[in-house]
Amino acid sequence: MIEIRNLDKCYNMGKGTEIQALKQINLTVTGGEFVVVVGSNGSGKSTLLNVIAGSVVPDSGLIFLDKTNVTGIKEHLRTKFVSRVFQNPLAGTASDLTILDNFRLAALRTQPKTLRIGVNEVFRRVVREKIAGLNMGLEDKVDQLMGTLSGGQRQALTLLMSVMDKGNILLLDEPTAALDPRSAKTVMQIADKLIAEYRLTGILITHNIREAYTYGSRIIQMKQGELIRDLDTSAKANLSNTEIYEWFD
Repeated sequence: MIEIRNLDKCYNMGKGTEIQALKQINLTVTGGEFVVVVGSNGSGKSTLLNVIAGSVVPDSGLIFLDKTNVTGIKEHLRTKFVSRVFQNPLAGTASDLTILDNFRLAALRTQPKTLRIGVNEVFRRVVREKIAGLNMGLEDKVDQLMGTLSGGQRQALTLLMSVMDKGNILLLDEPTAALDPRSAKTVMQIADKLIAEYRLTGILITHNIREAYTYGSRIIQMKQGELIRDLDTSAKANLSNTEIYEWFD
């Protein structure tokens, strides 16, 4: 669950380049809800995600994750609650480590790290079984370096790694923007399946109208730092691609 109260964020305050990125944002996303956020460039979408993740500090307001006030908690400590998939497929994985080692790090994401991270046969089997569910043929390549994979493969594995530890919140920051259409479709189908299967609280930022129309149980439009539309499941179901497109006219 995510609860945001009276959130404000201004960049370059008092200067000629001042930008009010968030204006008195109030938002509640319940457990298991999958929210799609759309809006033009500069609407505040990424700032909203960054504030939830802790990489941007708000000027005022409160943020609760799973009913815990995390407003003053640093980003690395919020990994207890939050997993994140970025636009750049390289950002969510370690290129110089194997697939298996990446999964081991993901499984220890919220736990104290030691100099030695063990990988036993039980863990290897669990990882292979999970990867097999992607239907990408990667389950027999767990000892291959992550850096040798395509962007689509890495994003798919990043999504899978997001459910290797305890976090109940998944933030998707334009995860398909750098992918070809086929890989983008695969990645979104995987994200949709994982959110439903693990009852994650999901937020997707996208510029892709088809994704906004196809995925999510709720859709929000942002403009100039404000939430100007918030449609629930039934209202979203009655939307058409054309209507969403017209929001940007």
